[in-house]
Amino acid sequence: MTLAVRYLAARTLDTAPAESPEPGPGQVELAPAYVGICGTDLHIFHGDMDARVKTPAVLGHEMSGRIVRVGPGVADWQAGDPVTVMPLRWDGSCPACLKGHQHICQHLDFIGIDSPGAMQQRWIVPADTLVRLPESVPLEQAALVEPTAVAVHDVGRAGVQPGERVVVVGGGPVGILIALVAQAAGAEVRVVELSAHRRKLAEESGLATWDPAAEDVVEAVRQWTGGAGAEVAFEVSGAAAGVDTAVEVLGVRGRLCLVAIHPRPREINLHRFFWRELTLVGARLYDRSDFEKAVELVADGSIPAERLISKVVPLTEAPAAFEALEGGGDVMKILVDCRTHTEGAVA
Repeated sequence: MTLAVRYLAARTLDTAPAESPEPGPGQVELAPAYVGICGTDLHIFHGDMDARVKTPAVLGHEMSGRIVRVGPGVADWQAGDPVTVMPLRWDGSCPACLKGHQHICQHLDFIGIDSPGAMQQRWIVPADTLVRLPESVPLEQAALVEPTAVAVHDVGRAGVQPGERVVVVGGGPVGILIALVAQAAGAEVRVVELSAHRRKLAEESGLATWDPAAEDVVEAVRQWTGGAGAEVAFEVSGAAAGVDTAVEVLGVRGRLCLVAIHPRPREINLHRFFWRELTLVGARLYDRSDFEKAVELVADGSIPAERLISKVVPLTEAPAAFEALEGGGDVMKILVDCRTHTEGAVA
């Protein structure tokens, strides 16, 4: 018998027996090893996505694992292969897909939100969602490939170039990953973050940080750039003050990349956009090339994934892990170990 973590209602999760059907044509059966809990999962946990999520819902889309079985017609994959999953399915016929933007299909199935996710011991997925992992990458670290792919896509959308000054507002997991990816692309990067714990993790990962409670970030950017302002800012905080900071630090023709999900409309200084000819770009999800680049960055150590993993818990403790993340504190990324019920967790 296999187990799955299920969302039942706001702030209510359980672990329950799950079916393990045969993989059909074009499908594979996976044994998820590690599954990360992300901000979207917390939104679901809070009940904020009840209009979209059909209960009981198996969560999880940041994962690593191995193939157990392949279905009919599946080539190039075999049992034992280490993989992650790009959790997107599109219809191929909507206006977005027809323009080549399948990752933001107008009828997108985000696996782990719109259909069953990875937080279970056996998982059936389409073979075309698989992304191969090198054997050299520990599966714990490979669970961070998906959020790293988000960061790769964000940095690409912002058009970050070597030598540019980049300000990342918000030093949570995605913010730090964006900063690391931008730094790997040759940019000079600063992370703006209130939490001392997150600033410490960022600094231990080789990033420079500013505490907005202790210093004037706009003035710090002015001095850092010789009065020119930053070429790029990423808004990852999800806070109104973060939006203000991201706009104010930009120089002439700077680019603001909006990454955070803002639950309500925000005021923004449009005069600043007019006066400095700023550009605002949205960034959502990723495509296969972003995933493949993310695998490379985790594999070559550009992303120090092990530093960002705060805790690993067994599958049956996943509900408590959601509550721990909700409480904030000195927690960055929690992984759920799907291979075991109560043993094998690493503190």
